[in-house]
Amino acid sequence: MKIPIVALRGMVIMPETMSHFDITRQKSMLAVEHAMTGDQKICLLTQNVAETEDPGEDNLHRIGVVCTVMQVMRLPNHAIRVLVDAGTRAELLRMTQLVPYLEGEVMEIPFSNEINDMLREEAMLRVLKDAVDNYALQNKAFEELRKYADASTSLEECMNTIMVRMDLPWQEKQKLLETDSVYGRYNYLCGLLEREKDIARLKKEIQQKVRESIDKTQKEYLIREQIKALREELGEGDKTEMDQLEQELAVFSAPDEVKKALEKEFRRLKSIPAGSPEATVSRTWIETLMEIPWEVATEDNRDIISAGKILDEDHYGLEKVKERILEYLAVRTFAGKGEGSILCFVGPPGTGKTSVARSIARALDKKYVRVCLGGVRDEAEIRGHRRTYIGAMPGRIAAALRQAKTSNPLMLLDEIDKVSSDYKGDTSSALLEVLDAEQNVAFRDHYIELPIDLSKVMFIATANTLETIPEPLLDRMEIIEISSYTENEKFHIGRDYLVKKQLEKNGLSPAQMMIDDEALKKIIHNYTREAGVRNLERSIGDLCRKAARKILEEGIDGVSVTVDNITDFLGKEKVSYEDVNKENQVGIVTGLAWTRYGGETLEIEVNIMPGEGGLRLTGQLGDIMKESAEAALTYVRSVSDEYDVPDDFYKTHEIHVHIPEGAVPKDGPSAGITMATAMLSAVSGKETRADLAMTGEITLRGRILPIGGLKEKLLAARMAEIHTVLIPLKNEPDISELSAEITDGLEIVMVSDMEEVVKRSFV
Repeated sequence: MKIPIVALRGMVIMPETMSHFDITRQKSMLAVEHAMTGDQKICLLTQNVAETEDPGEDNLHRIGVVCTVMQVMRLPNHAIRVLVDAGTRAELLRMTQLVPYLEGEVMEIPFSNEINDMLREEAMLRVLKDAVDNYALQNKAFEELRKYADASTSLEECMNTIMVRMDLPWQEKQKLLETDSVYGRYNYLCGLLEREKDIARLKKEIQQKVRESIDKTQKEYLIREQIKALREELGEGDKTEMDQLEQELAVFSAPDEVKKALEKEFRRLKSIPAGSPEATVSRTWIETLMEIPWEVATEDNRDIISAGKILDEDHYGLEKVKERILEYLAVRTFAGKGEGSILCFVGPPGTGKTSVARSIARALDKKYVRVCLGGVRDEAEIRGHRRTYIGAMPGRIAAALRQAKTSNPLMLLDEIDKVSSDYKGDTSSALLEVLDAEQNVAFRDHYIELPIDLSKVMFIATANTLETIPEPLLDRMEIIEISSYTENEKFHIGRDYLVKKQLEKNGLSPAQMMIDDEALKKIIHNYTREAGVRNLERSIGDLCRKAARKILEEGIDGVSVTVDNITDFLGKEKVSYEDVNKENQVGIVTGLAWTRYGGETLEIEVNIMPGEGGLRLTGQLGDIMKESAEAALTYVRSVSDEYDVPDDFYKTHEIHVHIPEGAVPKDGPSAGITMATAMLSAVSGKETRADLAMTGEITLRGRILPIGGLKEKLLAARMAEIHTVLIPLKNEPDISELSAEITDGLEIVMVSDMEEVVKRSFV
């Protein structure tokens, strides 16, 4: 039969029961209203996942129950409460309607009763009642369940009573509802009652042990208090501990302001009863201040040549970073002192930002301490909590100084672009005092309550992107970009650093596993596609583990990885570069995009179809790309006369712009000329070159604006075997900063307006 369907969330209605539930979804309300206008029959099915807001056929359990709607009552907040008389089980055969309410064909399937032996059924009924009695003895809250079970006259009635009145998860009830066999339901309920009885018994034992433990703790507390009173009568008290703290304070080195505050707090501590919570808070504050390195500093390495060698040993390339660190050393050598430098390394994941900071600390002989800021929302994480709060503690900056045990460490503020704000305060604003050279001389932590000098600390921050860092915070830092690595750079990093690191990590010697240079290049080109080298290191580690196993299993001396046998270790190639269109076509143009994970090629497709005019955009484009598409269309319409496009073309045709991989969000101001070229090609019917890619933003008049991320985009073009790239004329200075490894083999054409782009890109 075909009846309305109501999807239930987190509950199951059992057959032959009276039940009520609340409905808030419009679809379910319409289903109930439709049922009330007819025979009042509805089918109740439970969702697989309770959180699904708009369930379809695949989101519902197939077995439910057919009910008669007895009463509908309106509730506040546009909800209704429905009272139903549940009938027999039913199975959903197929869904016939999804809107405006769910409707489907269902077939009633009552529970079967295959027990023909009356004596057996009576025995099973008594066993089930005994199980309920035992369960109720362990859990008095279910005394009512025992009464209803005892009143049952048949096995079926008893099982239905237990299923309805026992506090079971909806998943368990659904499983019982779907079990057709009487024996299956009976065995399942008996096992369930036995398990619940054991849980109730264990719960009672645990509660008894906890109660005994509390009694023991209270007894010990009373004995300690009596011992303390006796010691005070003898004139001893906590003399030893207080004397030790006083001796440490006497030799403690700190600024006068800190010493005076500690002495004042110590005098107050001596007047507080030893066992009071206030004494614990006071003592903890004194001990925390004494752990901060107020006047302790390490001697920095001033040998600029030695520092340069250490940086070269640890990292390949990164010339700008190394130059900046050596400049810092040179200034300190001449000036004799140096302000706390605040550098920010920005680049894609896996490019070595964190490891570079660790290497800098080693080169300068500084203590290294890392503060991870990813996901920090509470301002107190930076500034600390007020002393008045229970469980108060210093902020992460003060805690890092305690960890470093020196006032001039190298402090890494990792993932500074991922700090956020909520009702507990603005975390990024709290960092301003830390990173501002004029303010961090007297940084005040809420817990410490005294100024801490952070001017000697060398701060290094890392970020994947600058877009999410607030402008005031960005202004305090010196930005050093660590861009994507070329394949040659990855090869040198892998051969000179990563292979050695993974061999040592996996306990292998260079003689036990050798990776051929060509094999390493193949891993880089065909097994990893990334801006950094994180996946490359994982692949090398994978090779080491497989080699170790092979050596032990086959009893060989070593393993050599070559181009010929690399698939035996890493499987088939994981990266393909055949995505770019290889043939000249109408309405298809290759663009270049920058992502925080490196450069990518984007195939922009444009199709023309009959319609009433308008622009259709698909491919999950962001607001900026949508505006670029609209600007591109305006330009194309303004030059349509030059390409013999009929005057009424845009009134009788619809333009559809699509960027494949619709599940991946795309945004940025660099696809304007690509979309304009693809549109112009589609409306004019002229083919575009397949071996050409472009990047740049367009204005309404066809001028081309500069873009960022040029290195990553050119690398993406090389990977896709594109030979000609069009870039904005205003990006010409950026070309001089790129190595020949990136530009060799690429014809880089500077363009300033769309006329030049069209001349180059049309066949």
